[in-house]
Amino acid sequence: MEIDFEKGGGLVPVVVQDARTRNVLMLGYMNREAYERTLASKRVTFYSRSRQCIWQKGETSGNYLELVDLRVDCDNDTLLAKVVPHGPTCHTGTDTCWGETNTPCGTAFLSELQDFIDQRRREMPAGSYTTSLFEHGINRIAQKVGEEALETVIEAVNGTNERVVYEGADLLYHLIVLLTAKGLRVEQLVDELCERHNPGWSKH
Repeated sequence: MEIDFEKGGGLVPVVVQDARTRNVLMLGYMNREAYERTLASKRVTFYSRSRQCIWQKGETSGNYLELVDLRVDCDNDTLLAKVVPHGPTCHTGTDTCWGETNTPCGTAFLSELQDFIDQRRREMPAGSYTTSLFEHGINRIAQKVGEEALETVIEAVNGTNERVVYEGADLLYHLIVLLTAKGLRVEQLVDELCERHNPGWSKH
């Protein structure tokens, strides 16, 4: 990853985003040393312009930022840090530096879940059920989607609401595994539904 530290006099701005909720938590700055420490420790480390020193977020409060992903923008002079916050991000005690509540959106978890499933597909850790699905291939994954769909229908007709939710969750999980195996994203399903919601939409 090429980062142009020189453009900003040795510093680049870092936008910090919650990897789960997609909410922006804060803005900080890194020099090359802070960047390298962040990668090494997996905890976001900044350069303080006021104190002119390196500081790791949470080193005194314990409210650190666990690094999930770090990427540079198209101009190579701004970083996006996707993190899991451990405690409030702002020194004032609020979730974000803008005083917002970092409340996770339920539907946003589906994207997070697919990110996790895709990580399983890449790493294929032994003993993982998700790994076993990818090992058996697309036919088995598709079969599981069909089985879970049938179980959901059976519970909807003869079961309890609790069982419908349970089986529906199984169905949704296996559908996301199928999408991942096909190189598709759950967001594409959302885009399709949004398009259908348009009054001018007509069936293909």
